[in-house]
Amino acid sequence: MDWKDFFKEEESKEYYIKLMKSINKAYDTTIVFPPKEKIFNAFDLTSMSNLKVVLLGQDPYHAVGQAQGLAFSTPSDVKNPPSMRNILKEINSDLQRTSFCEGGDLNPWAKDGVLLINAILTVEEAKPKSHHKLGWEIFTDNLIKFISANSKDIVFILWGASAIKKEKIIDANKHHILKGVHPSPLSSYRGFFGCKHFSKTNDILKKLGKSEVKW
Repeated sequence: MDWKDFFKEEESKEYYIKLMKSINKAYDTTIVFPPKEKIFNAFDLTSMSNLKVVLLGQDPYHAVGQAQGLAFSTPSDVKNPPSMRNILKEINSDLQRTSFCEGGDLNPWAKDGVLLINAILTVEEAKPKSHHKLGWEIFTDNLIKFISANSKDIVFILWGASAIKKEKIIDANKHHILKGVHPSPLSSYRGFFGCKHFSKTNDILKKLGKSEVKW
């Protein structure tokens, strides 16, 4: 099984057809991020055969030049947003070294087997969660169910209340779930710092005989 099997399944469903109509109209009439050709960037960079970790975000960054179709990631020439800065701080504290992705571009993680996927894949400029309830949540729920059913020993990292809700659609007998506070400045001091999810993920991968992620 690979991503094209998943997309083939979804593309014929009524919600997906409606979602794509809404998204195409939005790109034609408003400013939407990420660039249209990067909406499914996460799937282009992380193959299902190489998948080790699923890191779930909420929706894309909504300022010009930030979103690139990977949860939490920004191009390296763009200033790191607050959530990304907190992720880098936690890596530093957890692993006792700086991240290999200090510039905020997480393409190396994606190529290393980390699916960086948001629950909502598009957003209007300066309007966070503006594409909530268009159908993306159904898409990502179905994606998580597909991964859960067709893979084994994937580490799911769930940060924040909306991500943690997805726990119920993951088969915990087959997979590994790490959950905690979102890295946003609004919540990070309530338990994101000190969660050690980066070392914990690598410990799990090591025990499974898989290569560790170069965080």
